[in-house]
Amino acid sequence: MWARALNPSRVTSRRLAAAYIARRRLHFTPVPFAVKPFFLADIGEGIRECEVIQWFVQPGARVEQFDKLCEVQSDKASVEITSRFDGVIKKLYYDAGDMAIVGKPLVDIDIDGEVAEEPAPIKLEDTTPAEGFKSQIPTPSPASTTAPNIPPEHKHSKLATPAVRRICKELGVEITHVQGTGKDGRVMKEDVAAFAECLKSGQTAAELPQAPVQPPSTAIASETTAPLTPMQMQMFKTMTKSLSIPHFLFSDDVHLDPLTTCRSRINAELASGNVSQSAQKISYMPFLIKAMSLALQKYPILNARLNTDGDKPSLVMRPQHNIGVAMDTPAGLIVPNIKNVQNLSILEIGEELLRLQRAGAVGQLLPPDLKGGTITISNIGNIGGRVVSPVIVNSEVAILGIGKAKTSPAFDCHGAVVPKTEMVFSWSADHRVIDGATMARMATLMKEFVEKPELMLARIR
Repeated sequence: MWARALNPSRVTSRRLAAAYIARRRLHFTPVPFAVKPFFLADIGEGIRECEVIQWFVQPGARVEQFDKLCEVQSDKASVEITSRFDGVIKKLYYDAGDMAIVGKPLVDIDIDGEVAEEPAPIKLEDTTPAEGFKSQIPTPSPASTTAPNIPPEHKHSKLATPAVRRICKELGVEITHVQGTGKDGRVMKEDVAAFAECLKSGQTAAELPQAPVQPPSTAIASETTAPLTPMQMQMFKTMTKSLSIPHFLFSDDVHLDPLTTCRSRINAELASGNVSQSAQKISYMPFLIKAMSLALQKYPILNARLNTDGDKPSLVMRPQHNIGVAMDTPAGLIVPNIKNVQNLSILEIGEELLRLQRAGAVGQLLPPDLKGGTITISNIGNIGGRVVSPVIVNSEVAILGIGKAKTSPAFDCHGAVVPKTEMVFSWSADHRVIDGATMARMATLMKEFVEKPELMLARIR
């Protein structure tokens, strides 16, 4: 019995059989790698390029869906681009500071890739079947078990506008060495000028003061040439197209005292806490936006878009009232819009307007906030000026400019002199499709809603 078990020929046969079974059962094929380019999507209406401010990843880093890839600065807002795939970053197409093109590849992502090296092939004839099976199980390497290295701070990780970064380039100043005095550490023009002046005096970066120093104005002033910022470049393109639109202006005075009384009562209720509302008070703008929407229901042609792409021009009638509100922000003029105003109450309009104002002040407006506007209101009254001639963008046919409210003496219905608060509504319309009579009727109806807010409230669904 022992002799049969220890027979060399039988031992050899068992080993060959085991090796054969292992070869039949353990079959490994290389995993095909799929490298997908990640394209820069359209982040705003009419934007064709944007500046890469900073990268959050480097080649070789593993990312998952919704991980931040980079931050880009358009002419309207700063946007963080997130990944749509799980995988490994293979290639960055742009460096920080480059202008990325919408619709072109931004990064390459290996959606089946691994950071670690592939295991070496196993030679079954040199091992037993159990050892060969265990050796095929990949052991996690340090590269795959640890988080990817965070890229070192670079010149675009500081908060600063493109204009400030351009000044740093002209003066040869490294922006990471400049102590920002703006909100959230934002580097201002004065900070860069003070830093450059201190460098000229021979101080090192460690010796430079933290607070900005106003440089003495001893040099003779001379003309300088500065390139347009991305926002100025977009404004240049948009307004150049607007020059092809034949504008006509219609203006009228609007009596605000009845609306002021109505607004004061609503704000008193908001302050008392009887109404569930995030804002403690609302401005005149939500009332004006709603009044415009109600007037558009009777004159929908003012909400249309002129299509000139085909052989014959046509009007595209748009049922949704996406009313844009021009805003003055630290980065420049932007025009986000409030979606579907026809379905919102005045308080809901006030909440959405407050959200857009807060996001615009810190450059965090989302791309949908800037798309799809159908008509615009531009309020210069909070800065100054009574009358304005607003300019129409090529995707709309009308725009309303609002001036500063003014209280002046006037006669009432009994002939007595009373104070009267008025503001000027200045309309611009596309004379290719809008005639003066239609514009006047639309403006008069909106004026009636503002001067008699009870009529406006009665029509709100």
